[in-house]
Amino acid sequence: MKRRDFLKNASVFAGVTLLPSSVWAITKNAKLRTAHIGVGGMGAEDLKSIASHSMVEVTALCDVDSNNLAAAQKLYPNAKVYKDYRKLFAEMGKAIDAVIVSTPDHTHAPASIMAMEMGKPVYCQKPLTHHVTEARAMRKMAEDKKLVTQMGIQIHSWKEYRGTAQLIQSGLIGKVHTVRAWSNKNWGYDGPVPTGSDPVPSTLDWNLWLGTSPERPYKEKIYHPGQWRKLLDYGCGTLGDMGVHIFDTPYTALQLDVPKTIMTQCRKPNGFAHPEHNVVTYEFPGTQYTANTLKWVWYDGPKAPKKHKELKMPKGEKRPDQGAMFVGEKGRLLLPHIGYPKLIVNGKFEEFKFPELEAVDHYHQFVDACLGKTQTSAPFSYAARLTESILLGVVANRFPDETLHWDNATQRFSEAGANLLLDMKYRSF
Repeated sequence: MKRRDFLKNASVFAGVTLLPSSVWAITKNAKLRTAHIGVGGMGAEDLKSIASHSMVEVTALCDVDSNNLAAAQKLYPNAKVYKDYRKLFAEMGKAIDAVIVSTPDHTHAPASIMAMEMGKPVYCQKPLTHHVTEARAMRKMAEDKKLVTQMGIQIHSWKEYRGTAQLIQSGLIGKVHTVRAWSNKNWGYDGPVPTGSDPVPSTLDWNLWLGTSPERPYKEKIYHPGQWRKLLDYGCGTLGDMGVHIFDTPYTALQLDVPKTIMTQCRKPNGFAHPEHNVVTYEFPGTQYTANTLKWVWYDGPKAPKKHKELKMPKGEKRPDQGAMFVGEKGRLLLPHIGYPKLIVNGKFEEFKFPELEAVDHYHQFVDACLGKTQTSAPFSYAARLTESILLGVVANRFPDETLHWDNATQRFSEAGANLLLDMKYRSF
């Protein structure tokens, strides 16, 4: 099913009148009625955090796993429950004001786009989408409909990272020529492709879990609940998971757009899962905060990153397992994940003054923006560009040791084979 057909069918299925995004703010004391799609794992955290806002009324809950749904319903017994988000929208379209999407990556765009088609603000977990073309489609729809949106990248609002962006832009280390970022997590799989099938648990609707992705037999402990990030059809590997968090502050601080070239060092593609180890090298066009071009190197997998002089720590200091190193004209700035930055000049730590900032709740910011009180800091206009940059690296993992050239204007690679991985045919389900 092509995406335009999916959207057309979604609008018909929803069967509701499209309303402006501020429709719920009819009275001063009106609460924001929320629908939550995916309420297990990170979805449970999103639900709790959104609901902690005093002006939120949890109105609908949706999950393909009845165990997750039952746990959420115990906390919010007045909410209506569903296992199919399409049915939720069809029945509750006029009774909900905003949608929170906390599903596996492959369902982010289908559910979010359907919600936005109905004129609903959306909070969507990271990475924003599973495919590059979905990111641009979500950005365009959000902007065309003037919707409040927020990507679920909570640390984007934390003081440590907002302050780091200010430090870089203040010129603390001069113009930045290189960023090296890494995560030692392993959301990849280099083993054999599983064969056969197992009985689907009675608590899981496997067809709805697959959603628009290709149909395949269920295998216990391979897909649901936690291993889908490793697999090409459902997740985006370590780069698409932790990369969103770790790229975010350098991307914001340096005001980057999308890269010009991408090259990956990893194992040969197996058609099933992401590699367990990657080194991805990007080249970005320069900005006012960078050299003429910016080199960005990402490392992931156990024991990442590889040794490099630009990653060398002052004597006796252990490098964090996850983080980013800004390399500039006047020194280096290390940003751990999670923690405050450290300035390194001539191989030694140096003191500096960190900006004084107020705390911001990323979830509450979305709610307040829906209520017309503020603006979000990670709207889809920003999140789509960050996600696109990361997903281009995910695509490059399928072409190891080959430099891919990306044209921002045409939204295509010069290498025809890579263009086949920018999108995916949606399955009817």
